[in-house]
Formats: sequence, C-alpha cells, structure tokens
Amino acid sequence: MKRTLCVAVALAASSALVPVGAMAAATPEAKALYRNAKDAASTEYKVARASCDALAGNAKDVCVAEAKAARVRSLADATAQYKNTLRAYTKARKDIAEADYVVDHSRCEALAGNAKDVCVKQAKATRTAALADARADKKVIEARSNAREDKRIAEYKVAAEKCDALSGTAKEQCVSAAKTQFGY
Repeated sequence: MKRTLCVAVALAASSALVPVGAMAAATPEAKALYRNAKDAASTEYKVARASCDALAGNAKDVCVAEAKAARVRSLADATAQYKNTLRAYTKARKDIAEADYVVDHSRCEALAGNAKDVCVKQAKATRTAALADARADKKVIEARSNAREDKRIAEYKVAAEKCDALSGTAKEQCVSAAKTQFGY
C-alpha cells in the first residue's frame, strides 16, 4: 500500500511537471521543466526519507528503498520525457525495474527460510520480466519505425513511377509533389 502511494505521488508530480509531448530538448522551457522535475523528485525523496527515520529494522529498510524507488521513477520519467528518445524511455523502464527489484528484495529480508527464498526468486523473476518487456517493446517500436520508413520509400517510388508517364512541366510538378508528399 505504502509503495503504491509513493509511486502514485511520484508519477502525479512528474507528469504534472513534465507533460508528455511538450518537451523539445533544446528549448529553455523544456530545460526549466526538467530542472523542476528533478528538484521535485529530490524534495519528495527527502520528505519520504525523513518519514522513514521513525521506523526501525526491516521496515525502515523497506521505507528507504521505496523512497529511493520513487525518486528513481520520477527522475527516469523526467529524463525520458526531456530527451524524448526511444533509448531514453527504454533506459527509464530498466532503471525503474531495478529500483522496484531493490524494494522487493528489501521486503524479502524480513522473511526466513523457504519463504525468503521464494520471495527473492519472485523479485528476480519480476525484474527479469520487466527488463525483458522493456527490451521487447524497444524492438517492436524499432521494427514498426523501420516498416513505416520502408512503406514510405515504396510509396514514393510508385508516385515517382507514375510521374514518368508525364512530360515537361507536368512531370516536374508531379515529381515535386511526390517529393513533398513523401518528404524527399
């Protein structure tokens, strides 16, 4: 419950400060939003970390891990939105998976025997699945992008071939229109 609340607060803060699609890495506004998101993540971490001081033992370790995971999530989301690249989004997902693993592993430390072993294996399995999903999604997005590019090239070739039936100014206008339409 506590982890869900921390994650929800971190996501709300990062999404409120850094709207998706509004970032253009070179603009001063984007840099300011990114800086604000980083500052907010740091502030939220300090507040969450301070609330952990009242706890002791494994509960404190879990609380600290959750605070760090919320900070990682906020920073990773802000960085990915600021950079706005597939690589940045994939890295963010991987960083978040690792942070969630640390939280899950901290929870396992309170257990003993077979229950602890099962908990650790489950934490590792969850991390492996999240990392695999991030890599798979990256490959799917890259494949779709390549397919779109191949289709665009093929459609341009068809349009250019249609222009070959024309001559003179009509042909020049047709070729110019095809280049404009398909981005050449």
